[in-house]
Amino acid sequence: MKKILILGSGMVAPPCVDYLVRNPQNQVTIGELTPDAHLCAKQNSSRAACRNLISAEKLASRFPRTNAMSLDVSSTTDLDKHVSAYDVVISLVPYIYHAKMIKAAIKSQTHVITTSYVTEATRALDAAAKQAGIAALNEVGVDPGVDHLYAIKKINEVHAKGGKVREFYSFCGGLPAPDCAQNPLGFKFSWSPRGALLSQRNSARFLQDGRIIEISSAEFMAKAKPYYAMEGYDFVAYPNRDSVPFREFYNIPEAHTVIRGSLRYDGNPAFVQALANLGWLKPEKKDWLKDGMTWAEVQQRALAAPATDENSLISRIKELAKFPTEAESERIISGMKWMGILSSEKATVAGGNLLDTLCARLEKLMSFQPGERDLVMLQHKFEIEWADGQVETCTSTLELLSDPKGYSAMALSVGVTCGIATQLILDGHPALCKPGVRAPYTAEMCEPIRVLLEKEGIKMVEANIER
Repeated sequence: MKKILILGSGMVAPPCVDYLVRNPQNQVTIGELTPDAHLCAKQNSSRAACRNLISAEKLASRFPRTNAMSLDVSSTTDLDKHVSAYDVVISLVPYIYHAKMIKAAIKSQTHVITTSYVTEATRALDAAAKQAGIAALNEVGVDPGVDHLYAIKKINEVHAKGGKVREFYSFCGGLPAPDCAQNPLGFKFSWSPRGALLSQRNSARFLQDGRIIEISSAEFMAKAKPYYAMEGYDFVAYPNRDSVPFREFYNIPEAHTVIRGSLRYDGNPAFVQALANLGWLKPEKKDWLKDGMTWAEVQQRALAAPATDENSLISRIKELAKFPTEAESERIISGMKWMGILSSEKATVAGGNLLDTLCARLEKLMSFQPGERDLVMLQHKFEIEWADGQVETCTSTLELLSDPKGYSAMALSVGVTCGIATQLILDGHPALCKPGVRAPYTAEMCEPIRVLLEKEGIKMVEANIER
């Protein structure tokens, strides 16, 4: 039997387990972090990381050869004790734990899979992983993950035909289906609300027309621009994280523009920017934030408003948010009223800070309901120059809408991709088992994952755009 430890029992875990237990030689253990509430808040862990053992046991009961256990991924002792008993460990907990987990895996010579980006902390373990002979494979979700598979495929095809990729764009969004997006943010949570909101507060760095452009988190949402992917969608796109290294990762030194980013429905970035301007996305503890306060009282303290009545709060919001037009002001303030954060209702304080308190509120208001569908939209755009001088624009697009009776599109695209990569490592695939801290940036790594992923109905479709 092959023994697999999955850390985390959140939204992505079920389709990952589902895929892995198809192989009768696999035995899965779901390890769940179970700290008490104050420790969760202190460590800024996501809700998925803080669910208790009951959640993991409930998930395990749905699948054959699957059990659950409690462990603390913040504890070196706990990780060392448990990781050594497995052939591979999959981390679906927040990335802040990955370096510690890889260190434990190095000691026991256990392979590691994560769906997160390689970080400086994990990259620093590359030499030790190579020496231990283990693969620490990262970025095998959807974004990152599926995006790599099809970027590498198309770029290699262009190079093989003598062409050059002059511009590369890639945008991805995990969103509600358009018919389920009828709330002021045009958004629902298919993963951690905290993570979803903070992902819109990153800084960005990208290559445009041969120049490196940097955008601070303060001006991040202001850079959102209308983006056409296909009929039926009203998207805006904005750069996210650091795109510059992907010119090297994707082997396109000829490119003068490389931009990777996110998709949201129109109106969402401006609303998130307003929440940020008002201090709602700050994770720092507030000693004055106590249970028993009303939302209006919380707003008054957060904004330094003169009083708790609605007019006073709205006047102060307009001062701080600096809305570009009166129509935008009315739209966003109306949305805040819908959220209830100007009301006399008692607030439920979470984590002792404004961010987690807001997230708890939004999770109640903006979670998917039975029968509602989510959407993963991922699109690459390639500007290609051929040897004869002709220029062509191509796209590669994933439009994945969930089945209301099945897994969410986000959970499916991340969990199944991770499951496939894990199974390939268990099967000893040489490209994926190569030791070191790695991500799928080569055809040798991408193709076996992509071929199996398409069998699961997850596929990016290529098209040419007429100029």
